[in-house]
Amino acid sequence: MSQHFLLTRQAKTLSLAQVFRMSDAEAEMTFRKVRWPETDGAPVCPACGGLDAYDCRRPNGASRFRCRACRKDFSVTSGTLFASHKLPLRGYLAAIAIFANEVKGKAALALSRDLGVSYKAAFVLAHKLREAMAEEMKGRVVGGEGKVVETDGAYFGGYVKPANRKEDRRDRRFLENQSGKRKVVVIVRERNGHSLPAVFRTEGQALNFIKARVAKGTIVNADEAPSWDSLHAHFEMKRINHQEAYSLDGACTNWAEEYFSRLRRAEAGHYHRIASDYLLRYAQEASWREDHRRMSNGDQTFAVAGLAMSKKTSPDFVGYWQRHRVVA
Repeated sequence: MSQHFLLTRQAKTLSLAQVFRMSDAEAEMTFRKVRWPETDGAPVCPACGGLDAYDCRRPNGASRFRCRACRKDFSVTSGTLFASHKLPLRGYLAAIAIFANEVKGKAALALSRDLGVSYKAAFVLAHKLREAMAEEMKGRVVGGEGKVVETDGAYFGGYVKPANRKEDRRDRRFLENQSGKRKVVVIVRERNGHSLPAVFRTEGQALNFIKARVAKGTIVNADEAPSWDSLHAHFEMKRINHQEAYSLDGACTNWAEEYFSRLRRAEAGHYHRIASDYLLRYAQEASWREDHRRMSNGDQTFAVAGLAMSKKTSPDFVGYWQRHRVVA
């Protein structure tokens, strides 16, 4: 029997001990090389693109550069997800390593204990990392001529606790007995390729999303739910009745179910409750983890760091707690 990838040496290329042994200068240079790989870490002015900048470090030792061309000051995190950061850069590198090292997810409460920060700080930081992961999925189209894509949906959230006495309980399958917060995560996943999630009220609302994000000529696999019937007019379809088999005559949705298994385990084992306002972010996190499951933890850490350093300041989580913002 072959060894699972996570048990191999190739899967473990970065440890937290290595991160915490770094000096502040080493952590800073690591972020500089991640943000400016073309210049091997030499600062590039984000305002004018100038390459002639000199160090004008603050008295407290915080990194700061000044561009000779436009005379503007900037740091290694200016204009990125980590702009105006409070933690030392080594703390952010450790946070990314901890977050990426988990297979199914990392709870904000656990992250706050690991880093010695407040729950609020850990909550916002974790969502910024999910935002960075989602950046990789922008404009993604899966499938193509002769390729196979699987699609399926699963409902999350909106739990209604049953009444104590049996005679007081209501059938929660009926709309009038539901909370209205339950949403469906729809996944389109290419076999041996990338995946793309989206969140809707019902599976039927996902049809336009699937048509836009699955390339023409793709063979689409789905279950027998009537929500997918109209896809026959746009794609070659293979349907599988799960009451008869999980896989039959080449038709299955096992790759899609594998994704939902990861998301379900993240909800049950780590997050315990996912609010519908944030469901898409958690779905995108699970998609990123599933797509990169055969990448070493070191490569995952630097991939997330690179996405965070290349993304602009978060529109949702800058001043989140102060402004009481809610992500829609």
